[in-house]
Amino acid sequence: MQPGIAIKIKQKIVVWRIGIVLIGLVMLFRLTGSLQFLELITLDSFLQLLPPEPREERIVIVGIDEADIREVGNYPIPDQEIASLLKKLQSYKPRVIGLDIVRDLPVQPGQKKLVAAFEELKNLIAVEKILPEQIEPPPLPPEQVGFADVLPDGDGNARRSLLGMYNPEASEEYKFSFSLLLARFYLEGEGITIENGINDTHTMRFAETELPRLSSNYGGYVGADVGDNSSEVQVLLNFRRGREPFRFLSLRDIETENLQPSWIRDRIVIIGITAASIKDTINTEAIADLNPAGKIYGVEFHAHATSQIISAVLDKRLLLKSWSDGWEYLWIFSWGFLAITLGRFTRSALTNLFAVGLTSLIIIGVGYLFLLVWGWWVPIVPALLILVLNGVAYTTFYQSKRAFQSLIYERQCTIDDTFTTIHNGPLQTLANILRRSRCQNLSQEQLVSELETLNQEIRAIGEYLKTESTPQGEQLLRESLIETKSLRLGSGVRLDLTLPIHELFYTVYNETIKRQSFPNFTTIKAKVIKFEPIESRYLSFRQKEKLCQFLEEALCNVGKYATGATRLIVRGREKEGWYTLSIQDNGSGINSNSEGRGTKQFRTLAILLGGTFKRESLSTRRGTLCELTWRLTDKHWSLIIRKWLRIFVFTKLKK
Repeated sequence: MQPGIAIKIKQKIVVWRIGIVLIGLVMLFRLTGSLQFLELITLDSFLQLLPPEPREERIVIVGIDEADIREVGNYPIPDQEIASLLKKLQSYKPRVIGLDIVRDLPVQPGQKKLVAAFEELKNLIAVEKILPEQIEPPPLPPEQVGFADVLPDGDGNARRSLLGMYNPEASEEYKFSFSLLLARFYLEGEGITIENGINDTHTMRFAETELPRLSSNYGGYVGADVGDNSSEVQVLLNFRRGREPFRFLSLRDIETENLQPSWIRDRIVIIGITAASIKDTINTEAIADLNPAGKIYGVEFHAHATSQIISAVLDKRLLLKSWSDGWEYLWIFSWGFLAITLGRFTRSALTNLFAVGLTSLIIIGVGYLFLLVWGWWVPIVPALLILVLNGVAYTTFYQSKRAFQSLIYERQCTIDDTFTTIHNGPLQTLANILRRSRCQNLSQEQLVSELETLNQEIRAIGEYLKTESTPQGEQLLRESLIETKSLRLGSGVRLDLTLPIHELFYTVYNETIKRQSFPNFTTIKAKVIKFEPIESRYLSFRQKEKLCQFLEEALCNVGKYATGATRLIVRGREKEGWYTLSIQDNGSGINSNSEGRGTKQFRTLAILLGGTFKRESLSTRRGTLCELTWRLTDKHWSLIIRKWLRIFVFTKLKK
């Protein structure tokens, strides 16, 4: 296996290892319950955003408010007032009456009247408390008493409805909740009875509607207190939504008959306290626009719990349910896998941020859609957390990798630029000295003169490199690798690259042609020099630098190898969006077919510019043609292409 392939494989293994570790950490956080709070808040937020529903006309709440208490003049409300209220309500023939007021002790006057009403009303359901300490139920048959206990979560908000459990005081006695008995009584009037579940034999079922029982790790819950396998039946509460989910009447409305009989006839009537001073409230964040915010009265909670059951059975309204643990963790892992993929294919920080943001919106949208359409509560927070963590991790990883590669590329550019400066200066002079010495075409005085010139050029470059080796120089050099604004020619002259390119070409030509170390320039009699201008938007400073070096190197080759040349044509021409820079002479040229470093650099430059390079001996007449052609492309649109071409070329050069 080649070393490069092995390195790539190792990098991919590191990438996947990081992603899998992050997925494992998020799953571990979820298993320990660290994400439960966020998942519960997400569920509340989704429930708030669900569309409003019409008012539940089958349930009427009779709320005893502050004005009722002032009119009665006493609290707790005396038994005779409760007895009178029950009889008046019964006269409107409701299907079932629920009394959400604890009556374990008499409140005189009127105890006998209330006991008589209890005995008379067979459709009355009253409440008791069994958690944490039991409060004795009113004098009613056990089948007419349901517990009104509510189980808040750790943040104090109620999201679950407790429907049935064994009596803590007598473990052989199974008790039903207040809301379940109300729903059961109402549904029996529709000919529907309660039975054990089919898919889950420990839950409850009405006709074909099976109530999804909570387990300890249901949805976002971790280790929730739901009793043992069969002792309790709890369900998630899908609160009814809308500005007026239920019709409210007051004690005064009943006494003064300020109502329509159809509001109560054959309905569920629930009596409870709605006075702010009594503070019989339940906390919830699942209902929007509450006043006061985040609170409903206890009687409202029981109305929601009752409505959930009868609406699910009669209207097929969605019950909230959850996937099994296996499906939930497969869901989380799938989004984690997608996060790894995004991290690999979006290596730009900005692109990755956009991809993570868009995918996060998709996760939220999919989670909301599952809840809205099917009632599934799916884990959103772990999926989002994995997505963000992997997005950040992979962006950091690839940015670090790219920064390292960029640093290597910068160093390589520094080496290449330094060598180009040496090649176009001292090495050209040295090559000319060696060539003329071999031909015995150089006198002692000329040799000394040439060596002095060589010495000056080397020292000038040495001073240049000393300046660049300082911390300030390195920083300037690093910046210049992106946008070089000056160029040092082999003759030592510096060019200002902010000037138009045709002016730079003329300067390069003039400075190179007068270099005394190239004797072939002295024989040239005819010169054709013309450079058509190029709009500045087509060339970056870096491209200007490389083009000037190309022209300098090509002219130096004429001075070295074009023996006997009498004609030199140097032109820059634009035609149909292409620009051609050509150098043509009629000298003898190079007698070798091998490519030198200069020729290789020219071919690399052609690739970077998206053009072509050719160097050929003219067959029809003596001489050599060196030509570079490239398309004039706007810098803004070609920036990314040039960047990746540079990396590609750099990789090829390393190999």
